[in-house]
Amino acid sequence: MNTITLLYVEDDPEIGALVKRHLQEKGFEVRWLRSGEEALAEAEGCRLAVLDVMLPGLDGFTVGQRLKKQMPGLPILLLTARTSIEDKLQGLEFADDYLTKPFHPEELEARIKVLLRRHGSHASEPVAIKHLLFFENENRLVDRDSGEELTLTGKQFQIFTYMVRHLGQILTKEQIFEAVWGETYLEGDKTLMVHIRYLREKIERDPAAPEVIETVRGIGYRVRA
Repeated sequence: MNTITLLYVEDDPEIGALVKRHLQEKGFEVRWLRSGEEALAEAEGCRLAVLDVMLPGLDGFTVGQRLKKQMPGLPILLLTARTSIEDKLQGLEFADDYLTKPFHPEELEARIKVLLRRHGSHASEPVAIKHLLFFENENRLVDRDSGEELTLTGKQFQIFTYMVRHLGQILTKEQIFEAVWGETYLEGDKTLMVHIRYLREKIERDPAAPEVIETVRGIGYRVRA
């Protein structure tokens, strides 16, 4: 059985050490960070993120929102001493669960397992696309021919995820850009085209003759299984 890796961001050394030790004893691998600055880089390969809200520098809300945008399938659990309904509602706009301090490590463990079950129901059912296997809930893309896991940037993963969620549909450049960047597409903007080119270099057998991401001339792109 593969070890499940958790991202854990907590600046309090005593709480952090206690929680990390408990979760490791329960069989998890824990990447513990004291601040949120490196969270986006360290999240790759993690199945779930546990974030303290009150952090030095970037707070947990900001870190969580950025993580969710980069990795939409990553479950996020917030930890905080704040108990106001406003804070909870703010957190639950992007987070999947919310646990107030003080808490017992066993309660945190139980909530983590619930989230993993909830988000892992399709973990063993990847989407097969040509020579690729796409595990959205695990944030993984695998080349079936070589067995190699392909490493995508955050934006590349978001673009591919959006297209796979609309498998077989012709998507306009405007649709993709606005879904991924959250901004209005401006005619002539080459940003999406550049990202698609680099994405094809990573996932296509022959980037010059793409089979996975088709160009639909004058409209946009399509991914077909």
